[in-house]
Amino acid sequence: MSLEVVEPEEQISTKEFDIFELLPGKMLDIQINHPVQVRLKVPLIGYELGNYIILKYPNVPSATTYSDVLVEGNVVVVRYLLEGDKGCCFAFRATIRTITQKPEKFLILSYPKKIENRQLRLHQRISMHLPAAISLNEPNQSNVRINGIIGDLSLKGCGFTFKADNDSIKVNERDIFICVAHHIKGEILIPAKVCNSRNENGRVNVGIQFKEGDKQVLSLLDHLFIDKSSL
Repeated sequence: MSLEVVEPEEQISTKEFDIFELLPGKMLDIQINHPVQVRLKVPLIGYELGNYIILKYPNVPSATTYSDVLVEGNVVVVRYLLEGDKGCCFAFRATIRTITQKPEKFLILSYPKKIENRQLRLHQRISMHLPAAISLNEPNQSNVRINGIIGDLSLKGCGFTFKADNDSIKVNERDIFICVAHHIKGEILIPAKVCNSRNENGRVNVGIQFKEGDKQVLSLLDHLFIDKSSL
C-alpha cells in the first residue's frame, strides 16, 4: 500500500491522459537531471490547458541556489500522486519556458504532450464517503480518537481523511483501530496499521492497512452491502 514516487528508471505504464487535472496548492515533485540531478517539491500555482503550467519557485536558503539547473530550456520530470479510487503516480516531462520575477518568482513549464501513470495498489478500492474514526488506543483503555471519513476501501486497507488545526499535523506509523458505526453491533472495530500520512493545507490523508485475515473487514463489507468478490 506504499505510495512512494516512482524513480525515473522504473517502468511507467503508457496509458495517456489528455488533461492535467489538479487544484492549485497541490505539491509536485520535480526532477532536473542536467547539469546535475536535483529533486525538489514545489506547489502548483495554476495552468492553462494545452499551453503552460505555473509552479512556485522553490524556497531555498540564501546560501543555496538552483540557478544552474532551473534555467530556460531545461527539461524537468514532474510527478504527483492521486489517491482515492485512482491510487496512481502520474508523471510527465516538460520544458522550463521562462522564470518570472514579478509579482513573485514562478517557474513556467510547457504543457505536457502526454501524462503517464503507474498503478500503486494491488487491490481494487471502492470510493465512498463513510463517517468513521481511528482509535489510537486499545478499546478498553482511555481512548484517543480522530474523527473523519473513509474515502476508499478494499479488502486490504482504506484511505482515511480528517481535518487538522494546522498543516503540520500528521499520524505516525503505528497500530490503530478503525471504528465504524454498525446498526446492530453498535460499532465495528478493525485492527489496522497506519502506513503513511500526508497533510495538505490542513487536510490529512492517512493510508491504512488492515491486519491480515481479520474477520471484521468482512463484517464491514457486509454492513455496506459490498460484494467482496468485486474487490
